[in-house]
Amino acid sequence: MFIGGVVIALWTMFVVPTMAQELRGDTPHTAVISAFAPELNRLKADVKGASEKSVNGVAFTTGTLEGQKVVLFLSGISVVNAAMTTQLALDRFSIKRIIFSGIAGGVDPGLRIGDVVIADRWGQYLEVVFARKVGKGWAKPPFFKYPYANFGMMFPRAIKVPRAGIDQPEDRFWFSVDKMLLSAAHRAANDVTLARCTAEKRCLNRSPRIVIGGPGVSGSAFVDNTAFRAYVFRTFGARVLDMESGAVAHVAYANDVPFIAVRSLADLAGGGEGANQMEIFLNLAANNAAAVVKALLRAMPE
Repeated sequence: MFIGGVVIALWTMFVVPTMAQELRGDTPHTAVISAFAPELNRLKADVKGASEKSVNGVAFTTGTLEGQKVVLFLSGISVVNAAMTTQLALDRFSIKRIIFSGIAGGVDPGLRIGDVVIADRWGQYLEVVFARKVGKGWAKPPFFKYPYANFGMMFPRAIKVPRAGIDQPEDRFWFSVDKMLLSAAHRAANDVTLARCTAEKRCLNRSPRIVIGGPGVSGSAFVDNTAFRAYVFRTFGARVLDMESGAVAHVAYANDVPFIAVRSLADLAGGGEGANQMEIFLNLAANNAAAVVKALLRAMPE
């Protein structure tokens, strides 16, 4: 038994690290993430030398896209899936930067469906306290920080974020996009033409544009509400909202990995006339986001 125990210990010491190293590899990659398949498929189709492996049920595609070594995968929809899969990728691959590509809801009244927004920071605006009703007002717990105005009983709060190099987790609401990636996005914006019409010839009333800068917010809610949309723009100054980017920005910050998100508007989060139009313009928006991501990859150094 003792000898067997020694053998097992030696196997653990030498074989397991080797297996982990083979999985991770030494080649740094750009991680390109999308929330669901229709978004990612536009990019996977152009990957050269594609190879796929599965980890914990998540399919990772490696290869070369626009001259960059990439690993592509689905985050899954919503903040928990996005955080989980991003950390999984960081633990299994050598990743030097993260790009999120996908659709979103427009918040800024000056934006229209089809526009592509590259925010300069992301916040998780649905990290909230549901306050207690007291008379005509609200009583909120004193042990959280509340940097923004409420929407009824909902009071946004900062969250505690641990990170290497700090003694205690810090209170943080915003996670900034990497400045070098944002600079590359400005260069890329001159290298792409956005689509105006769907494959079914449903056309927008004006040509889409690329908007760089301003805040984006993320949370576990699909928003199709005019009043709440107005609150989000008024309170956070957000140009766009989605269900993943803020969580990925959080994980990237905690791991000290550069991050940027490219989000194309498939709907206006309740700000459009009539019914939500996401199903009509989903493919157009996804294609526009993918086109900008490819231009962004071309604008980066190898």
